Formats: sequence, structure tokens, C-alpha cells
Amino acid sequence: MTRPGMKVNLSLGKPSLKERLIGYAILVRLNRPIGILLLLWPSLWALWMAGEGEPRWSVVLIFILGVALMRSAGCAINDYADRDIDGRVARTRHRPLAVGLITPKEALGVFVALSLVAFMLVLLLDWKTIAMSFVAVVLAAVYPFMKRYTHLPQLVLGMAFGWAVPMAFVALTGGVSEAGWLLFVATVIWALIYDTQYAMVDRDDDIKIGVKSTAILFGEHDRLMIGILQLTMLGLMLMVGTKLEFGLAYHIGLVVGALMFVWQQILITDRQPQNCFDAFLNNNAFGMAIFIAVVLEYLLRT
Repeated sequence: MTRPGMKVNLSLGKPSLKERLIGYAILVRLNRPIGILLLLWPSLWALWMAGEGEPRWSVVLIFILGVALMRSAGCAINDYADRDIDGRVARTRHRPLAVGLITPKEALGVFVALSLVAFMLVLLLDWKTIAMSFVAVVLAAVYPFMKRYTHLPQLVLGMAFGWAVPMAFVALTGGVSEAGWLLFVATVIWALIYDTQYAMVDRDDDIKIGVKSTAILFGEHDRLMIGILQLTMLGLMLMVGTKLEFGLAYHIGLVVGALMFVWQQILITDRQPQNCFDAFLNNNAFGMAIFIAVVLEYLLRT
């Protein structure tokens, strides 16, 4: 995910080594870590819940590294899938593949290489978690192509981003509790929220070139649908807290999160692309607020 207006400056002729390295970094969004953070927060929520406030640090480290690797791999396969589209969208026309800085074959190679490294990390965990990791790779590979066939590619993204939740529970407890599955569904809905806000940035361009998204599907009811999804997610998070017998700290965190959702609604009121992008970015603070609340909940129990 990149901020509108980012450009790659190419020298005349064949790109230099420095330009190519910059191209690879931009391909995997090292300059824009928001995607890694949005994938990381649910992973941390799940790790702390499954570990009852004391997750094994080796598992936490594996998940953090795995999140960074798989998000980067996802960006590479996304740009490969969109190589003929990005040049026609204002926000993405300067991406490395769109300007010819790197080739589609190279982008595909980056996806495979990063996925393999992430898989080697998973091999340090139990066989159940290893088996679940194949689902994660499939979801990451399939998502970028969904916008050609369905108006719900954000749902597939949510499943890809949320799959770390059941994986975390399995890695620490050997199974997924009812609270774990509720958290997974909440994470999927959260992705629908923030990626719809993100898709609102490109809606006009996407309509012109025939790309599908929830922003287009919802149309003039986009704010209403996002609001319904926000209330649904908060309700699911409340159910998670009830299952885990969480107290005041967690519920204060949910109130803070609800206020952030209200702020996002204010930002997208006029549907201006930059404001929609800012609403999308605000979800990082939402994820952090929930994580802090979960950590405090367990700390206050000791």
C-alpha cells in the first residue's frame, strides 16, 4: 500500500543497481509499512490471548518476522497481478512494474523467495501450524486476482490477513478456541472496513478500467456499510472479551477504538481521496489501541 503521489525517478537508459534496489524496496513497500502493521496487530492480539498474556517469545518473533515477509510477498504478487492496471491509476502509476524499473518475472521471483523464507520460519513450529501456513500462502496469492472477478476482493484480503489469528492459537495451544474464531471473523471484518476506505481512494479510476471493489459495490451507501461493519466488529470484539472474561482495561480499549471509528466516519464524509486515505491510515492506531488494552488486561491480573 503506497501513499498517493509517490514517484520513482529513473535515469536515462537501463536502470542502475541503486535504482533497481530502490525498485525492489518499493515493490515490497518497505517505504510504507502500514500494511505490515495492519497484519501484525491481529497477530499480536491473538498471540497475547492464546498465551494468556505470556506468549512464548520465540513464537512471537517467528510471527513478527513471518508477518513482515508475507506482507512483502503479498505486495510483490499484487503488483505482478496489477502490472497492466497500475499504469492507468493515478495513485499507482509510478510503481516499479508500471514504469519498467523491474520486470514481472522479477516480481514473481520476489514473491516466491519471500514466501519460501517465511515457510522456513514456520518449520520451527508444530505440524498443525505448518499445515495451516499453506492456506495463508494460497490466500496471499489469490487475493490480487479477485478484483477482476468479484466486488468482494476485500473479503479475500481479510481472510488472508486474518488467518494469522487461528495460526497463532494453534501454535500456542494446539487448537483454536471459540474466542479465537470470533477474533478471526472480527479481523476479516476489520479488513473489509479499512480496505474499503482504501478502495474509495481509487474508485473513479477503478470504475473506468473495470476493476471491482467493495467501494464500488457499496456505491453511495459506502459510509453506511462501513458503519455497519464497524459496529459489527466492535460487537464481535466485545464477545471475544466476554469469552475471555476481560475487564475494564479491555473495554476502555474498545471505547477508544469506537471513537477512532467515529473519526474515520468524519474523515470519509466528503469522500475526498486524501481524507479516505487518512481514514485508512487511522486503523493502525485502532489496532495498537486494542493491543495495548489486551496487554494491560493481562498485566492487571497479575
